Amino acid sequence: MLVQEVMTSKDKLVSVEPTATVREALKLMRKHSVRSVIVNKTQDSGAYGLVTFKNILQSIVAEDGDIDLLNVYDIAATPAMSVSSKLDVKYAARMMVNSSIKRLLIIDNNELQGILTMTDIIEILMDSVE
Repeated sequence: MLVQEVMTSKDKLVSVEPTATVREALKLMRKHSVRSVIVNKTQDSGAYGLVTFKNILQSIVAEDGDIDLLNVYDIAATPAMSVSSKLDVKYAARMMVNSSIKRLLIIDNNELQGILTMTDIIEILMDSVE
């Protein structure tokens, strides 16, 4: 099974500009009930980033950060870990486990296609045991 068959497509993702404040990112996360937001690239040859609850908490704790003074680009994982939509899901899962990450961006030709989460993979396993 390929990643493209399991991933959440880009039209369902929430994104934010790198210059947004962490407060703005948190508001988006709350509004859309998501645990991460995609950080848009700033130029065609740039990289997408990812901000998660973990990034936010780490930055606030480590630097006694003010969420109104911290920008998304200060805390985002950029470039975000990514794979191709044509990759077999088992390799994406292996990468996630070996790297201790829960989300992979799906990028083809340096354009965002979607996201793959551990939850997406677990749902496949759960469906296969029914």
